[in-house]
Amino acid sequence: GGGGGGGSGRGSAKRRCRPGIRQDRAEEAGAPRRRRDLSGGGSSSSSSRRKKEQQEAIEHIDEVQNEIDRLNEQASEEILKVEQKYNKLRQPFFQKRSELIAKIPNFWVTTFVNHPQVSALLGEEDEEALHYLTRVEVTEFEDIKSGYRIDFYFDENPYFENKVLSKEFHLNESGDPSSKSTEIKWKSGKDLTKRSSQTQNKASRKRQHEEPESFFTWFTDHSDAGADELGEVIKDDIWPNPLQYYLVPDMDDEEGEGEEDDDDDEEEEGLEDIDEEGDEDEGEEDEDDDEGEEGEEDEGEDD
Repeated sequence: GGGGGGGSGRGSAKRRCRPGIRQDRAEEAGAPRRRRDLSGGGSSSSSSRRKKEQQEAIEHIDEVQNEIDRLNEQASEEILKVEQKYNKLRQPFFQKRSELIAKIPNFWVTTFVNHPQVSALLGEEDEEALHYLTRVEVTEFEDIKSGYRIDFYFDENPYFENKVLSKEFHLNESGDPSSKSTEIKWKSGKDLTKRSSQTQNKASRKRQHEEPESFFTWFTDHSDAGADELGEVIKDDIWPNPLQYYLVPDMDDEEGEGEEDDDDDEEEEGLEDIDEEGDEDEGEEDEDDDEGEEGEEDEGEDD
């Protein structure tokens, strides 16, 4: 019993100690909190130190970027010199190519009709007028960066008096774009830019809200010289290699051939179906014969 009492006394002593221990531990636990508060003050100083490092890094990145930009400008100047050099070297070949193209009737109208972006701008009468187009020339100004000119040479035609229609694109020293073009001297009643939409083909009517009514309105449109889509397509896509568009196979012919092939396939499939049906019919006839024979045998047995 005494041991028990002693045990309980020790137990109560332990119990009595616990609050004190908890307090000490709480104080100890509180101590780090105070330290954390202090370190929190330290973290604000390290945070400002990090911000300062980041700011310095940003300034250094800006300095490095300036060096990259300087090299890019230098590269642009050297690339421009190379382009100017090779632009001159290409001229005799462009001239020779133009002479050879002149031997092929309707070369340029075919090229434009075969080009997906240009053909979208062509009405039926535009195509008729472009059948008189004999030569196209793209001339980049000698320094290249200040602009280019596109010249369209026409034979005598029922639409306009001009032998040459030109459109020029300029960039001034401050980089502002502008364009100017030949005024088209339309013959009486032949101004394609003023024709009603009824004279345009159906596809062109559908596109009317997006595209100009006539290809020739391009010569009078100077609203967005810095992003003249047709001018850029002719200069950068067609002019470097017009032959690739002239030689595009006629899609109607291809579709026709494709349809013929499809018809052949369908005929072959039809024949196969007939054969299969024939086989099935034969199978059914055989079954009928078998049943007939069985019936005869049964009759014989009855007899």
